Amino acid sequence: MYLTIDGIQKSFINDKKENLKVLDDINLEVEKGSFVSIVGPSGCGKSTLLYLIAGLDQADKGDIRVAGNKVSKPGPERVVVFQEAGLFPWLTVLENVTYGLQIKKMPKGEAKAKALEVLKMVHLSKYVDAYPHQLSGGMKQRVAIARALVMEPDILLMDEPFSALDEQTRMVLHKELLEIWRKTKVTIFFVTHNIREAVLLSQQVVVFGTRPGRIKEIVSVKTMKDGVMPDSVTLSKEQKILSILQEEIEKVLKEEMGDDYSFKTNHIHRDDSDNMGSHI
Repeated sequence: MYLTIDGIQKSFINDKKENLKVLDDINLEVEKGSFVSIVGPSGCGKSTLLYLIAGLDQADKGDIRVAGNKVSKPGPERVVVFQEAGLFPWLTVLENVTYGLQIKKMPKGEAKAKALEVLKMVHLSKYVDAYPHQLSGGMKQRVAIARALVMEPDILLMDEPFSALDEQTRMVLHKELLEIWRKTKVTIFFVTHNIREAVLLSQQVVVFGTRPGRIKEIVSVKTMKDGVMPDSVTLSKEQKILSILQEEIEKVLKEEMGDDYSFKTNHIHRDDSDNMGSHI
C-alpha cells in the first residue's frame, strides 16, 4: 500500500488540563492514485488525522508511512488544501500559484509556464493578473487547488475545501476536482461533513465514530466506466453511511441537548436544496 496508517493514537490537553483522546487505534491503507474521503461526527478527529498525514502534528502512538517512509514532518509529496483558500492578497493569481515554486528556486520562466498550465486545468487562465479580492469564493478555492497541484504532490490532502461555498459552486468544483484527479492520478485524502459529497467524489468513504475517533466502517463506492454513478446507487450509499452514523450522531446530540433528544431517520429525500450530512 502507498499510504499506511498503523495504530494511530492522538490526545490533546483541554482548557481544564485534562487529557482528551481524539484518535484511538486508527488503521487504514490507501492505494496510490485513489480518492478516499472521511466523514464522521464533529470533533471525531477527521482533520487531526489529515494534519498527522501532512506532518503538521505528531501522533502519540503509531506510524504513518508514505511509500514505506515514515512521516515525521511536512514534505513536498504531501500538500494541504484548507477550508479557507489562504491566498496572499497582495499577489496576483499567477504570483500566488508560483510562490511555492519560487521558494524551490525554480527559474522564473519555468515556474510561470508550469503555473499557467495548472491554471488552465482549473479554468482560471483569464484571471492570471487578478487579485484575490476580485475573485469569487469558488475561484479563490480553485487558485488554492492550483497552488497545491503546481507542486506536483503525490498526496493531495483536502480539509473541507468546499464547505463555505454555495451548492451550485460546490457542484462545479466537484466536477473539476474529479477531472483533475483522473488526469493527474494524484492520491486524494478528503475530509468532509457532507455525506453526498463524499459519495459523489470518492472510491472509498471512511466512516468515523464519535470521539475518540475510531473507524466504524469503510464503504466502497464503485462508479460506472464513464465515471458516473446512477442516482439510485448514490442514494443507497448515502443511506448506508447515514445509518452507520445514526448512533454516533445521537451520542453527540445527547451530550449537547440532553437525553430527551432522539435522532431518527427512515428515508433520505433528495432535492436541490439538500446538504447531506452538513450537521455531522
